[in-house]
Amino acid sequence: MDLALLRTFVTVHRAGSFTRAAQLLGLSQPAVTSQIRSLERQVGRPLFLRLPRGVAPTPVGDDLAHRVAPHLDALLEITEADLDEESGNRTLHLAGPPTFTSLRALPALAPLVAEGLQLRISLAGEDEALAGLAAGHHDLSIGTVRPRDRLLTATALWDEEQILVAAPAWQERIGGPLAVRTHGARVLDDIPVISYDEGMPLIDHYWSAVFDATPAIVPAVVVPDLRAVLECVVAGVGMAVLPRYLCCEAITAGAAKALLEPPVPPLRTYFVSVRAGTLALPHIARVHEQLMRSSAAW
Repeated sequence: MDLALLRTFVTVHRAGSFTRAAQLLGLSQPAVTSQIRSLERQVGRPLFLRLPRGVAPTPVGDDLAHRVAPHLDALLEITEADLDEESGNRTLHLAGPPTFTSLRALPALAPLVAEGLQLRISLAGEDEALAGLAAGHHDLSIGTVRPRDRLLTATALWDEEQILVAAPAWQERIGGPLAVRTHGARVLDDIPVISYDEGMPLIDHYWSAVFDATPAIVPAVVVPDLRAVLECVVAGVGMAVLPRYLCCEAITAGAAKALLEPPVPPLRTYFVSVRAGTLALPHIARVHEQLMRSSAAW
């Protein structure tokens, strides 16, 4: 079976689109369509279902992709093994959440950039980042969702501690952490909530882990950047659940206060995800290793 056809097939499977696969391969869309049809004739079964937008693999196509992709990736490892000395000059496309990427990932990668690595960053939500990784838009993604796609692999990177914070005036108004420990979440009912997402994932996780409850709250402010959420907290708008590393300076300065310090603080785990086999590429492996090494000091 022609390896070029299999490479095109795996690219389409990962991209979910003939058009996107053509862009990734540097081919025309008709050429990609022709190659997939040729492979389907050889297999004797349809490999993709044509949808109004893109394609979806048939069970046969899905099975073939999972059997073939690791071997194609291994061949890629062999052909690119001589790039190790030049890997500092390669361009890596990374996707991740705005605050964590800005304050943790990018500073960690500064030494590699100084050595010649070129970075292209997409500040994206979880689903968008993983979809872009699977489709070949990104080489590596960072997020708190472990991918379910067997063609993606994830490594736990870091556990982020969550803290419930508000301006000092709000802490005084409710009677401090002792009142929250004594009376529970109902003490917090009158404090406006600030969230980076309408669904309030951090608030929901905190309430579940600490109070064993679901918050009956509608956010007063929704802004899709945790740094902006912190600014709202400091300005006295209300309370928010934030990563400790983000708000520790404000707490030390007295601009924000922890409304509660539970014995076991809620954590959320960040993962570094790549397409299966691509850690064989030196520039991706170096970035992955640098992130893992740096996370020990966060």
